[in-house]
Amino acid sequence: MQKKQYVPLALIAVAILSGCSSSSPPQNAALTAAHGSYSSARSNPDITSLAALELKEAGDTLSKADDAFSKGQGTDTVNHLSYLANQQVGIAQETAKRKTAELAVANASAKRTEVRLEARTAEADAAKRQAAIAQKTADLQAADLAAADAELAAADANAQRDRASLEARTAEADAAKQQAEIAQQNADQQAAALADARANAERDQALIAQQEMQLKELNARKTERGLVITLGDVLFNTNKAQLKSGGIRNVQKLADFLKQYPKHVVLVEGHTDSTGSDSFNQELSDRRANAVRTALIDKGIGGDRVTTRGYGEAYPIAGNDTSAGRQLNRRVEIILSDSNGNIAPR
Repeated sequence: MQKKQYVPLALIAVAILSGCSSSSPPQNAALTAAHGSYSSARSNPDITSLAALELKEAGDTLSKADDAFSKGQGTDTVNHLSYLANQQVGIAQETAKRKTAELAVANASAKRTEVRLEARTAEADAAKRQAAIAQKTADLQAADLAAADAELAAADANAQRDRASLEARTAEADAAKQQAEIAQQNADQQAAALADARANAERDQALIAQQEMQLKELNARKTERGLVITLGDVLFNTNKAQLKSGGIRNVQKLADFLKQYPKHVVLVEGHTDSTGSDSFNQELSDRRANAVRTALIDKGIGGDRVTTRGYGEAYPIAGNDTSAGRQLNRRVEIILSDSNGNIAPR
């Protein structure tokens, strides 16, 4: 004979009530939005690597908001902490953007001005966010003060103690407002500095463009030693050191360029082909280099900025077995220094 098993009616009722009472927990829109911003930032490798501290601060604040929400501390408190966490996520994003721009500066010197401007913009945006946080905190503290003042009027027994607390919180609110004003002033100063930097960058770009145009007119070419301007044999009288009119015009362009950029110096090197004796070729290369130096001095360039050297037939750039090759070897090369006056040795 089998025994019948009986389930107590009370346990059945508890199970039914447990199944019917399950529902989704209440939500807070500001907290949900803050979680979304934080999760998006954590999925960005640039932010996690370049703004880890700022992102951690945002995560700590978000944890405080979660804790306040779970403990039912009030919508205003949860909203305020959610707002702070959202703003701190924004600061982490701006910090990562600024550091990314700084890394780009190190790897791309040609665009360093533009990247620095972007970095300063990110700093200005971060400063504005800091000012917004300070202002939001000051507003919340002012609201708290108003509520505390109402409570103070209703609680006569605790009036003295509440008044002292209110004065302390008033001082904190004033300090927060002062911090907000200071943050706003810093943001305004950074914006002004950013505008000045933009103006300087535009002026530098214009000067660079002008310099490149002038060098292009001089047919300057880039070499391992720097920019080199070549005066060919056709710009001199045959076997002579006198410059023809075309050579004089080139020297005038070079003189105009050197007047605009006084930190540059030049090295004038004379070269010949292998025709003639070594002594004749050496003398001719020296005289042609010195002729260019004299012409530059006549155009107003200081003699201390022009150095000469003759190499004779020592450094040909073409074969001397043809007329065309010999003509290419008969030349004067003008090496332009960098902005610090340095010229790479041969």
